Amino acid sequence: MENILEVYQRSYDETHPLICMDESSKQHLKETRQPIPAKPGSVEKYDTEYERNGVSNIFMFFEPLEGRRHVAVTNHRTALDWAHQIRHLVNVTYPRAERVSLVMDNLNTHTGASLYKAFPPEEARRLLDKLEIHYTPKHGSWLNMAEIELSILSRQCLDRRIPDQDALKREVATWQENRNASARPMKWRFTNEDARVKLKKLYPTL
Repeated sequence: MENILEVYQRSYDETHPLICMDESSKQHLKETRQPIPAKPGSVEKYDTEYERNGVSNIFMFFEPLEGRRHVAVTNHRTALDWAHQIRHLVNVTYPRAERVSLVMDNLNTHTGASLYKAFPPEEARRLLDKLEIHYTPKHGSWLNMAEIELSILSRQCLDRRIPDQDALKREVATWQENRNASARPMKWRFTNEDARVKLKKLYPTL
């Protein structure tokens, strides 16, 4: 925990950006009957019955010090999916960065081994050398600011029936564009000093 909190206290450095990463999923639900649009004096009406139409995975990459995010929608959440997202992060999103500080949970696919599974050893090593990985502790996902962004995405964009992945991609892209257009840094106020007081019971007694 203290490692993550120390990273969050660093100043902005474009050569060494801080990125928080998390994943979520969205089930696709198709209407079985045409909803009745809202009109004056009456809200929209839709049937409680729906048709399940698969699930998509959502990767959230959030740069808190710049207040910008990149969201990718994929079919799966395998090691290969994560590896390709990391290569995009390094090669496309931050090609000039000397190293990327990456905060994420310790899901079994979030490892250097996934890069070696997806790419030749030389490429996997190159990508891994570009990363400074910081894992959130067990039961400490609240320390990942990407989780906050996923919660905002869920409330503002995903809190309704979305029939398929194409529709999801359009909705997420629009949300991302609007959020980034008004980008503001996320201010993380909880420090190591706070943790040592408020979470005192988690520290060993000497």
